Amino acid sequence: MDFEEAADAVYAAPAADFIATRNELAKRLKADGDPLAATRLKALRKPTVAAWIANLLARRLPDELDDLLALGDEFREATADLDGERLRELTPKRHQLLDKLAKEAARLAADEGQKISADVGQKLRETLDAALVDPAAGDAVREGRLSSALRHVGFGVVDENGEPSNVTPLTDERRKAARDRRKAQQAEEQAKGSAAEQKQREAEQEEAEEREREAAKAEARQAFEDAVAAAQEAEARVEDLDTQLDNAREALAEAQALVHRVGAELDEARREAREAQKESREARKRYNRL
Repeated sequence: MDFEEAADAVYAAPAADFIATRNELAKRLKADGDPLAATRLKALRKPTVAAWIANLLARRLPDELDDLLALGDEFREATADLDGERLRELTPKRHQLLDKLAKEAARLAADEGQKISADVGQKLRETLDAALVDPAAGDAVREGRLSSALRHVGFGVVDENGEPSNVTPLTDERRKAARDRRKAQQAEEQAKGSAAEQKQREAEQEEAEEREREAAKAEARQAFEDAVAAAQEAEARVEDLDTQLDNAREALAEAQALVHRVGAELDEARREAREAQKESREARKRYNRL
């Protein structure tokens, strides 16, 4: 088992078993000779109720979730084209699909013995809507490893009917004219540039994209190393506190034993003092009778 398989297994476990499952699989990875993967696994956060239900939905109903993500693609295309009419058509579908998935998620959660409060239901719906709106959020939800619910404002600036604010809907004629203009501009740009220049631009673009990828990898690697270091530091802190707690318990036990022993000695001393006082009184009486 590698880290990816272990992470999937952890987030697929029942919510109540998350910690136990994570720790057990981390021990297995460490025993298999992969301590780095074990540390990464132990750093995974327990999902909130809303996130756990979203993960459950991603595993049990992947096709329905894919329908939601596909609808998001349609929304982005319509928004980019400033197509108010298309946005008005898609908006009811958006609400209907969110309602359907929310009900299915509630049913799946109930089958697992998990009730959904109004607050959890709202966070789940916001998470699904974020998946529809944002491709990155959609990928995260589809992966099924959320630890927290997601939220997004929406597709740009739209009014209650889903139409872009201050935008006039395009007629078929205007839309065709706009597309024709774009095609003409592209043809003109291609005619101006030579094949060598085009190839150079493509090479420069590829180099720029490669630099961006390398920078992103380096950033991700640094973030990963920082997270691992933080997890190791937290682990050391836990062990230190465990040791302090054990020492404190031992000191408390010794103190309690001392209190018990001193208390017993005090009781004995008081008894001896009373007997001595009694003998003193008796001796005084005998003396007075002489």
